[in-house]
Amino acid sequence: MRISERDRLNKQGLAEQAICSAICRSEGIKARQIARELELDRSEVNRLLYSSPLMKELCWKDEEDCWHGLVSQAFPHSGLHEICAYSAEARDFLALSEEAWLAALLEGCRDIGRNVNDSRGLIHSFTDCRLTMRRLFTDLEELGVRDYKDWVIAFELKLKHSKWVRIYADVLVITPEKLFSLEFKMKEVVVPEEVRQAAKYVPYLEIVFGPKKEVLPVLVLTAAQDLFEFVPIAGEDRYLPVCSGDMLFNAFNEYLGFLPP
Repeated sequence: MRISERDRLNKQGLAEQAICSAICRSEGIKARQIARELELDRSEVNRLLYSSPLMKELCWKDEEDCWHGLVSQAFPHSGLHEICAYSAEARDFLALSEEAWLAALLEGCRDIGRNVNDSRGLIHSFTDCRLTMRRLFTDLEELGVRDYKDWVIAFELKLKHSKWVRIYADVLVITPEKLFSLEFKMKEVVVPEEVRQAAKYVPYLEIVFGPKKEVLPVLVLTAAQDLFEFVPIAGEDRYLPVCSGDMLFNAFNEYLGFLPP
């Protein structure tokens, strides 16, 4: 039976995840060791390491032909600054003024090659995200959730998926077990294509952070109010949480269970 292109890409994605995970949990590993450990053909391992733009971006080889991962898969994930414009523990993020945070974010955008052309209101969207996240952490504080200060928050994750395609995740909130991928839109109406956009980053984030990290996509509409619902992802049998900025806490509570049912 002829394998479909979608199945081929899914198979490649699983192989990339397994290879990246083997590299990132090691102190340095050779391709033949990866192939042996994962029971993969060595030529396939080498093909992905040398030809996959995503693998080439996340892994590097030393002079002894050992491969290393750019981002560790152990919380709090050292190396995030290599692919994110800004990353820090929540306590450090909250301690920064808007001016200092924005300066750090813009410098980070330049470092990772993120275009910061403001012709479409990019700076406004950045500050809109910041205010929403500060509100989330304030809600957590008022409800007595204390460990959130150890969580990691990252803005503008950039990955090279292919020669012409780049992946930009707006905001990540990373706990020891889960990763929330937040796609922000300054809108009040749910658009199916934007629901799909929020969901499409999951496979790539699973490659970066490893199989033990549950990746949870959320679409955040900051112009809406009192919104929290699960919306079907077009063409799939999955649902994705969509919320307004003032209801973002509910998405976290859904998966972390702060409040009694």
